[in-house]
Amino acid sequence: MIERYSRHEMSRIWETQNRFQCMLDVELAACKAMNELGIIPDADLYNILQNADFDVEQIQEIEKTTKHDVIAFLTNVSEFVGDSSRWIHFGMTSSDVLDTATSIQLKQAGELIRRDLEKFSEVLRIRAREHKETLCIGRTHGIHAEPTSFGLKFALWFDEMQRNFDRLQHAVRNIAVGQISGAVGNYAHISPEIEKITCSYLDLKPVNISSQIIQRDNIAEFLNTLAIIASSIEKIALEIRHLQRTEVLEVEENFTSGQKGSSAMPHKRNPIISERLCGMARLLRANALAALENNALWHERDISHSSVERVILPDSTILLNYMLNKIIPLIENLLIYPEKMKENLELTHGLIFSQVLLLDLAKKGIRREISYELVQRNAMKCWKTKKPFQEVLLEDTELLRLMNRSELNDVFSYSRFLEHVDHIFQRAGI
Repeated sequence: MIERYSRHEMSRIWETQNRFQCMLDVELAACKAMNELGIIPDADLYNILQNADFDVEQIQEIEKTTKHDVIAFLTNVSEFVGDSSRWIHFGMTSSDVLDTATSIQLKQAGELIRRDLEKFSEVLRIRAREHKETLCIGRTHGIHAEPTSFGLKFALWFDEMQRNFDRLQHAVRNIAVGQISGAVGNYAHISPEIEKITCSYLDLKPVNISSQIIQRDNIAEFLNTLAIIASSIEKIALEIRHLQRTEVLEVEENFTSGQKGSSAMPHKRNPIISERLCGMARLLRANALAALENNALWHERDISHSSVERVILPDSTILLNYMLNKIIPLIENLLIYPEKMKENLELTHGLIFSQVLLLDLAKKGIRREISYELVQRNAMKCWKTKKPFQEVLLEDTELLRLMNRSELNDVFSYSRFLEHVDHIFQRAGI
């Protein structure tokens, strides 16, 4: 059983208490930086570090008057600190603290998502190994194509999650930046060295260039990365929904004791988690679009992005965290029916071996057009009569002049479809 983490851990990142704590962490880091450079006296820094605190309810009460969240926050902090609070926010602008605090929160959220992705990848690896030699039908366009390994389905998803992991790592690195650059980003009242030291205390990198704000392309990249991960979850959930259809029934969501599928029909066992995941992916795509639209701002420094981010940042990270913590147990406990897979393999009476026969004829020197017509002719007869494909072929005198009965028997072997599975697993790192 893979250990999972509660989604409440993610939601706490976006609670007001943590938001103000991140803002306070930015202000205190800046004070320490200014003390290192001889701007803030030691006694004042000591008083700030010892007494700086805030009260969420009081901040919200003050904001009713100020209509400005940062001023309300600073006003409340100053009540705890006293005269030394004159150094808090010295030379800074609101976005210095807001955007840098947002970077801290996104980095925290990214770490939880990264942890979830690692757990999900491990579940996929386990199930891929478990079903490496489980034969199932491969479908193209939704139609039976050729046999394949059911383990390769999990391996495919595992490989995609490795790419998602790399995307997330890159996106987190890019959003883990801070700014302490003043009202228009030109360090008129504060030095780049203060920014550098402040960011080092916060385990962030200083952004190369800022305006009033940190530009929003990195946040757009982060939200689009979350949307891509959600789309990967959606493709898995959609496949489970297809495979759970009554006519297919090769897999099934685990149906727990006491669970009900329908208010009207007691027999129903529905893929409700998979359906839920498909719907949630739509929300993440919509939020990613909103993040893209946040990149264009008046003179690169308005705050029209702010109201949007108050919704899409917590919603997207909490939602993806929820999705991952639903898909992990879904795959971990997925009911898999190899016997039904075998039954489905035989639905077309052996037609899934048509390409094998086509290639064997080519090896005998038969032109492709001729061999294709010969194989298709017999395949259509099989479709119409429902007779086993092998029997139909044995009735074709033209074919029997080209291949003997022993060679025809060899056509109908499943072993070739698993021959290179180990190689694929090795290449995918499973």
